Amino acid sequence: MKKIKAGIIGTGFIGPAHVEAARRLGFVDMVALAEAGDEIAKQKAEKLCIPKAYGDYKEMLADKEIQVVHNCTPNSLHVRISSDIIKAGKHVISEKPLAMNSEEGTRLVSLAKEKGVVNAVDFNYRYYPLVQEAKAMIKKGKLGTIYTVMGSYLQDWLYLDTDYNWRVEPELGGNPRAVGDVGSHWCDLIQFITGSKIDSIFADMKIIHEYRKKPKKAIETYAGKELKPADYESKKVLTEDYATLLLNFDNGSKGVLTVCQCCAGRKNRLFFEVYGSKSAVVWDQETPNEMWIGYREKANEILVKDPSLLSPEAKAYAFYPGGHPEAYPDGLKNFLLRVYSFIAEGKDPVRDKPDFSTFVDGNDELLICDAVLESSKSAKWVAVKR
Repeated sequence: MKKIKAGIIGTGFIGPAHVEAARRLGFVDMVALAEAGDEIAKQKAEKLCIPKAYGDYKEMLADKEIQVVHNCTPNSLHVRISSDIIKAGKHVISEKPLAMNSEEGTRLVSLAKEKGVVNAVDFNYRYYPLVQEAKAMIKKGKLGTIYTVMGSYLQDWLYLDTDYNWRVEPELGGNPRAVGDVGSHWCDLIQFITGSKIDSIFADMKIIHEYRKKPKKAIETYAGKELKPADYESKKVLTEDYATLLLNFDNGSKGVLTVCQCCAGRKNRLFFEVYGSKSAVVWDQETPNEMWIGYREKANEILVKDPSLLSPEAKAYAFYPGGHPEAYPDGLKNFLLRVYSFIAEGKDPVRDKPDFSTFVDGNDELLICDAVLESSKSAKWVAVKR
């Protein structure tokens, strides 16, 4: 197989994860990196063993060798950079959110379609083996009619008022914050698993820390902080730390989601429960190789990830035998495998149906966020305007 040449823009927390996952595929060469300035670009490229370093991403887009570009920049830059990638005629893989709002997202969807480039958004939790198993079970009717869906996405990385990140600022991270940043993963995942769309929302949100202490020097996401009081400045917070969403789905089922980034001890707990007329499934991202299956008339089960026990649909996402865990890096690799295989096979993103999350899926989450914000302000149920 002829190798595909790729480049990446942005190398904070998630960028290196993209580089590692792409390299694991075996037929992708990460040949270029772009960062904010020549010095940091050279430092990052040397650290990641990437041969070409660009201090201006537009110079990288002019490199004819590069076929695919990963957009791993901060949220506020997504729409401009993804637009430039598409206009340069290169396939684009974007981190979520797709854009800062659905107006921008809709423009990106149209532009990608017009230019005929492959486009993808990283909702990597879709690509865990047991998530795929849950989807296959529901599709085959093993859960029966879906009654209710419940879950949460809880973290503690913004637990203290001294915890700060650019995502807190709406002009950089977007609004809503907790819902847009991690709640969007849950909403995408539950719609993917059940095959049903969130139809309307009632949202209740809260800012737990009305003021946060912002470091006077830059700190990377999730980096440890050893700062003194004089190293901070007080900043008013305008985006939510907590939200609970009541959900109506287009198949008639009901749901509830709680998102919070101030939950002590919860590092990255994406959790869902799906209850149907025949059985139920429960999955926790922090223990991703086990799935609880619930019954009324017989003993409940714990399905441990093992390719030999999975459906054919889910088995394609499990690359290691039972007892060998697969988790976050493998979800990202499975996502990129689908995107790059689509490209390698010469498929048309307009004509051929992709088996990965696209700009359309990314924009759907922005439309959900629109409804969340409107509902929070009006204290009323709001329809998702697709």
